[in-house]
Amino acid sequence: MRQEQLLSDRIAGYCAERGLSFYQLAYRSAVPLTTLLHILDGSTKNPGIFTLIKICNGLGVSLTEFFGTEEFKNLNLDADEE
Repeated sequence: MRQEQLLSDRIAGYCAERGLSFYQLAYRSAVPLTTLLHILDGSTKNPGIFTLIKICNGLGVSLTEFFGTEEFKNLNLDADEE
């Protein structure tokens, strides 16, 4: 699975789990809705660490918790998947 899809699925999963709309997450995290939507649709290939920290804060999770899945641990960033 591509890294963009992993990020999108993880964010969407947390939103669903917490009953948050993407608009609510954008507001809570102080990330512009368009930025969040670009991350979710994969058009942002490499969101910045500070944006991801803000999103995690809006979700109420740490970066460690957010990225602490087998999918992220096994992600091979050196592979050219395109």
